[in-house]
Amino acid sequence: MRERDIFDLSFQIVERYRPFHLVAPRFVQVDEPPVGRISSFRRTAATPSAPFAAVEIQGCEPGDAGVAAGLVTTDGDHVLATYDPSRSRATIEVRHAGRVHVLARRKVVLGRGFGFAFVVCENQVSALADSGSGWQPLVTSRDKVASLVDLPAIATLSRYAFGYGTRTIGGSVTLGRVRAGSFGMVGVRDPHLVQLPDGSPYVRDGKLYLTLTCAGLGSFRQAHWGVFTLDLHDLTRLEQVAQLYAARDGQILGDHAGQIIVDEAAARFVLVNTSWGDFAGSGVHVRHVTTTDDVLCGVHRLETQRLALPTGVSAWDPAVTRIGDRWYVGFAESPCQEPFDMHPALALGEPGGDYDSALLRVGADESVHQCEGSILQRIEGEWYLLASDGHLREYRVYDLSMRLVGRLDAPYVSNIPHPQVVNLPSGDRLMITFDGTPYGKPVLGYGGHGALVIMAPRGRSVAEQSVSDPV
Repeated sequence: MRERDIFDLSFQIVERYRPFHLVAPRFVQVDEPPVGRISSFRRTAATPSAPFAAVEIQGCEPGDAGVAAGLVTTDGDHVLATYDPSRSRATIEVRHAGRVHVLARRKVVLGRGFGFAFVVCENQVSALADSGSGWQPLVTSRDKVASLVDLPAIATLSRYAFGYGTRTIGGSVTLGRVRAGSFGMVGVRDPHLVQLPDGSPYVRDGKLYLTLTCAGLGSFRQAHWGVFTLDLHDLTRLEQVAQLYAARDGQILGDHAGQIIVDEAAARFVLVNTSWGDFAGSGVHVRHVTTTDDVLCGVHRLETQRLALPTGVSAWDPAVTRIGDRWYVGFAESPCQEPFDMHPALALGEPGGDYDSALLRVGADESVHQCEGSILQRIEGEWYLLASDGHLREYRVYDLSMRLVGRLDAPYVSNIPHPQVVNLPSGDRLMITFDGTPYGKPVLGYGGHGALVIMAPRGRSVAEQSVSDPV
């Protein structure tokens, strides 16, 4: 009898694509038909639910007034992306306390009929254009915006509504369709299954539920968390069904990199994620909350608390599963974030206790320094902690005593791809991960990655794998 069937698995890439939406399709709050010629700036009645929002305008003919899009208050304060055709200039502009501040500018020539967009992620505001080859970032500003207006503050954001129209008074602009609403993503990372307490995947109507970090236009603070479905009949059909934000300290933040457990017996959802939403270079921790609200659809502001993990340093990428009558919590442990130094660790709860009570340290692999993405998974009756080592470029496999027992046979793509192995209802498997393919890096810097990467066992086509729901 084979002792460790996990090492008989050999994966190959079957799909690789980048999910990309400025305005998330299921979270559109404003949808105007082609506007035509206007000579004003219009404030809509729709207020963004979080400082992760976008306005898209198609078919711009800027005329003599230019075009602007963004957020505006009833008393005229605004946060805008603008384009001035007379100067061939895109800008980020804030009006605060009666004074207009141009915070960033870039020389750019846009032809007729271009698309123009405003995006805010946390306090970072970006202008984008589509001249026929997809959305490209033109200019961005974060620190200067934050020095004037704190958009994550609940009291501040509630004053603003979506707006669009002319950049200046006294001229006109011709606009096509206008859409505004919750920001989607320019890439994804950190896949983790939505699961039942025992680790079984949550599958409904042939769709696998999972959480992903929605890459924003910027770095850690500009990303946020979402719930997605993956159609197991068509692995290219990934749809976002929920937007998840953290509400803490009077702000709405984009905490991400976590997991959801559907605990049907206790009539609750358990959510754990990481405090990346206010990460400023050092210090990050795991947060959690339980709720009866259906967090698998809609928009949610989560009032989370710090999870008491048995570590004295930073931690992220929680993985929570009940094995027998005890909860196990895997996580990445990090003694330093400048530069990043992280390794996998494992904690264990008391018999009969809950996932957040009396967690004891099982162990950690401190021999590695670029290893994260903890995943707890059972293969052929054996439980393992999986993790990804970006330095050694391998998926490491530990038993539940944190003893290294081997490595997973799967292509190692760029960045530090998390080894989310999926046990399908048929008994077959997938592996869902991501890569480091950047978006708009010359303008936006680090953080706009990556593409979704889906693997299947070698020698098996996706069509051969049953996708029926679990009984």
